[in-house]
Amino acid sequence: MRLRNIPGAKDAIIESPYVIQEPESEKGCWGADFPRKQPLHIEVGMGKGRFLMDMARLHPEINYVGIEMYDSVLLRAIQKMEELEAAGQKLSNLVFMRMDARLLPEVFDKGEVAKIYLNFSDPWPKARHAKRRLTSREFLARYDQILEKDGVVEFKTDNRELFEFSLEEVPEAGWTLVEHTFDLHHDEKMMQGNVMTEYEEKFSSMGNPICKMVIRR
Repeated sequence: MRLRNIPGAKDAIIESPYVIQEPESEKGCWGADFPRKQPLHIEVGMGKGRFLMDMARLHPEINYVGIEMYDSVLLRAIQKMEELEAAGQKLSNLVFMRMDARLLPEVFDKGEVAKIYLNFSDPWPKARHAKRRLTSREFLARYDQILEKDGVVEFKTDNRELFEFSLEEVPEAGWTLVEHTFDLHHDEKMMQGNVMTEYEEKFSSMGNPICKMVIRR
């Protein structure tokens, strides 16, 4: 789907206090970007940011970084943050970045990230594009470079083919499958503490089962 270009989006992103402008310069010292040094969780492909905003509100003891590569989408997240702050809900434990996820090892140091969230990622359905999938062995190798020793990746999707591909990639990349389900909303154990994304609400309301897996190296 082609994303509509929004005039002024780039300028708004550059001027936003919620966006880290030169993330490469933060490598190894991300704790300085937040009021308190706390465990760091990131979401790769955060979309409009609602999931992370909810997580940041629920877990003030964790610092969050949302990563999005499309200006028009990141702009929506910025606008939501502005609305929250105007309503008196400043989330000081959440910042955004506009960048390509392939550059993660250039932005985060070894062991700097405790958890990575992948929510309803682009499935890249054509076989020749498999390495672009955020759960491919190529991306798992990048996550390996930034996660702490016991760090985990949590992945949710309604795309059964993408999920099955992801399950196959885990052992091939030398990772371990901690837990998984093909129907999250009917899995009492894995639903504990679940925070839904906008896509998750949409797809589950249509009757689509939500798949989830948790993996570690």
